[in-house]
Amino acid sequence: MIAWREQHIKQRQFILILSLLVGVFAAVAAFLLKSSIHFLQTFVTESVNRYHVNFWYLVFPVIGILITSLFVRYLVKDDISHGVTRILYAISQRKSILKLHNVWSSLVGSSITIGFGGSVGAEAPIVLTGAAIGSNLGNFFKMDQKTLMLLVGCGASGAIGGIFKAPIAGMVFTLEVLMLDMTLTAIVPLLISSVTATAMSYFLSGSEFAFHFGKFEPFAISRIPYLILLGVICGLVSLYFTRGMNRIEGFFRKIKNPYYKIVIGGVVLSSLIFIFPPLYGEGYDTVVALLNGHSASVLNQSLFLGLGHNPWVIIVYLGLIILFKIFASASTTAAGGVGGIFAPTLFIGCITGFVVSRILVFFGFPIPEANFALAGMSGLMSGVMHAPLTGIFLIAELTGGYNLFMTLMIVSTVSYLTIILFEPHSLYAMRLAQKGELLTHHKDKAILTMLKMDNFIETDFTELFPEMDLGVLVKKISKSKRNIFPVVNPKTHVLVGIVLVDEVRNIMFRPDLYTRFKVNKLMTSPPALLNATLPMEKVMDIFEDTGSWYLPVVDENKVYLGFVSKSKIFNSYRSVLVHFSDE
Repeated sequence: MIAWREQHIKQRQFILILSLLVGVFAAVAAFLLKSSIHFLQTFVTESVNRYHVNFWYLVFPVIGILITSLFVRYLVKDDISHGVTRILYAISQRKSILKLHNVWSSLVGSSITIGFGGSVGAEAPIVLTGAAIGSNLGNFFKMDQKTLMLLVGCGASGAIGGIFKAPIAGMVFTLEVLMLDMTLTAIVPLLISSVTATAMSYFLSGSEFAFHFGKFEPFAISRIPYLILLGVICGLVSLYFTRGMNRIEGFFRKIKNPYYKIVIGGVVLSSLIFIFPPLYGEGYDTVVALLNGHSASVLNQSLFLGLGHNPWVIIVYLGLIILFKIFASASTTAAGGVGGIFAPTLFIGCITGFVVSRILVFFGFPIPEANFALAGMSGLMSGVMHAPLTGIFLIAELTGGYNLFMTLMIVSTVSYLTIILFEPHSLYAMRLAQKGELLTHHKDKAILTMLKMDNFIETDFTELFPEMDLGVLVKKISKSKRNIFPVVNPKTHVLVGIVLVDEVRNIMFRPDLYTRFKVNKLMTSPPALLNATLPMEKVMDIFEDTGSWYLPVVDENKVYLGFVSKSKIFNSYRSVLVHFSDE
């Protein structure tokens, strides 16, 4: 089949066909995920009275985390958390290869987690699913790495388009968060996947917008100062969200026993949901309520149900939800649940915009609450994900509020500019950036990240032993084409130094000295040692710091492996750059 395809279908046409198929499969996966979550939530909560305190909230989330954790631990046997981070890692370190189980494992895990009340979103798992579909489909047809990377992007684009019915946001998300600099030829497959997935979602679940709201007021120049204020607040809340999530996850990483994590995370999550029921699941019901002016309904099932007539109670209550949402979300994923930060970001953003507008209205400023709630969603997404265009287009497409573009643009831009003053990486990229494994949007660093040390180690250097005399060294030099000689321990093969021809040139033609000098007297220490596991960006930093053109490579025990040439890295860099730009 592959041979027939290569003979009858050109590469570019086949990529377009694959991008369409990826879009179809991603939309079906998104529909299955949303349906599964809805089914489980209905099954779990159908007997719950929404006007009374629900003590079952103390039980359901723990059950969901326990089931998900056991599913991942004993059936999947692989880490499927932090879906977008895993895609970034696959692009930068695994040649865009995602395991086959990622096609279904995230769907099952996130359905159970969110269906039982886990305070996370389904979007990151579906993005990982879509990317895995693209990766495995491309791998099945033996596509090259460049095409695999593009198909991973198509899967992510189709997943966002399918689950949100937002084709532009799907494509922009892929460009902003996942991909290298893309050419126009590469953007077309992304757009095909995104549009196809969106059209399939319309067919499977109808054409209604994800968030319904009554009306919004048109943009007014007089509100620009308040929008800038909202943007700054969204940026600061994004900073709190990003660093808070990272620190809480760090706390859970220190707990080695997985069952302790389940207990601690489950207790924290269920307690918070019992006190603040809007933290249950994705929280989109709360978003719809605030957009449509039903703010008092957020107190349903809570301990504060009878206080909805007091506007300050609602403001304080929502403010506490903003404060504790990161604890609920981080506890869900760190304890063993599967989910992402898309929904928590939209949830907190909506509440932030609503609270700011409600306070401004209280002090006499004519602020439309629905407009600010939507702008807050865009602002938080821009800040947390470092993706302002995604925030703008996603909110516009989610709500049909295309007339709010100026409002969304101002808040998203200000929020993004605010957070980058404090945090250079999004929450997705932060974990990889801390390890130096991030595939960045800077093309030079991105290509360096794709180059692997194993491909550059040269082993045709003549090895010397410390006890060899100068006469033997001269014979070795006469037979070698290199002017650098590694000196190793004859028993352990550990590198102990190097000999440079230029350093012994003045004595190598004096036979009377051949037995007087040993290699251990002539060798010098190398300017630096390269570990075989170092990422190429760090390797180039070491070359730059030492000014060397050749550096020895050793393993963790300092056993000599070979040398790496800076010029060879430069040549490969240029080749890859041409390859990825040749469209």
